[in-house]
Amino acid sequence: MTLTIRPAQSGDAAQIIAFIAALADYEKLSHEAVATEADITRDLFGSDPKVFCEIAEWGGEPVGFALWFYTYSTFQGRHGMWLEDLYVDPQMRGNGIGKALLTHLAQRCVREGLGRFEWWVLDWNAPSIAFYKAQGGVMQDEWTKVRVDGADLLALGAA
Repeated sequence: MTLTIRPAQSGDAAQIIAFIAALADYEKLSHEAVATEADITRDLFGSDPKVFCEIAEWGGEPVGFALWFYTYSTFQGRHGMWLEDLYVDPQMRGNGIGKALLTHLAQRCVREGLGRFEWWVLDWNAPSIAFYKAQGGVMQDEWTKVRVDGADLLALGAA
């Protein structure tokens, strides 16, 4: 079988939602996965997309995805790339698909002169941590994630 990585197209919205649901289930975060096909279609394939997606196909069938967007580092004075989601179907893991998706995006970073390629990994996800370290990933333990959402975001926004 052959592996192909291609940009997502508007007809992929349902598949992207299925990948997101499977990832959320794996990460024990299904209760947070509320995105719809309409959301994905609007944000990835609308007139001015701010987020992008690559689809991995094995023998012509979708088996994984990487969803990403540009960031900016004021310290570097350069854009970077944030990998929001990386997912490969469990039965297809071990075939180099995740590594190929990371390599594909890293090559884009190099081509575009981006200064960073970053993402989160859950601290309990030992297989993914080991995989990312094997690709040269360095855990940034000195940083703490901060989030404001829901009622707190509404309150802060009303201030």
